[in-house]
Amino acid sequence: MSPITPRPPASRHVTQIIRRPLAEVYAFAADPQNLPRWARGLAGSDVRREAEAWSMDSPMGRVLVRFAAPNDLGVLDHVVTLADGTSVLNPMRVLALGPEASEVVFTVRQDSPEALDEDAAAVAEDLERLREVLEHDA
Repeated sequence: MSPITPRPPASRHVTQIIRRPLAEVYAFAADPQNLPRWARGLAGSDVRREAEAWSMDSPMGRVLVRFAAPNDLGVLDHVVTLADGTSVLNPMRVLALGPEASEVVFTVRQDSPEALDEDAAAVAEDLERLREVLEHDA
């Protein structure tokens, strides 16, 4: 009898249209010091640089965040390392929708449908705050 292969986690793409150019959305979202303004599911306070990562308080406790290297493609993938040492890759992109609008796409992955629904809802709230900050406060 062969061993049971674990089922891969379920994925869901959460998107948000933002009426700002790709470069502006990317620059704002890529700056970890802006995370408390829009990514409340990840960053609460006390964001500081630590070697090659950013350390911050979050609803999950103290976390380390490492973003993909700066790029012209809108890639904002980031690895979040939790206090227990678990690391989670979060794929994220900013896509151009013409010269004055962008779409942010965040891929949520979870092992259960319930956790997927919960995390997707939290990410949707964060992306809505990102839209609000960039369209109204910028």
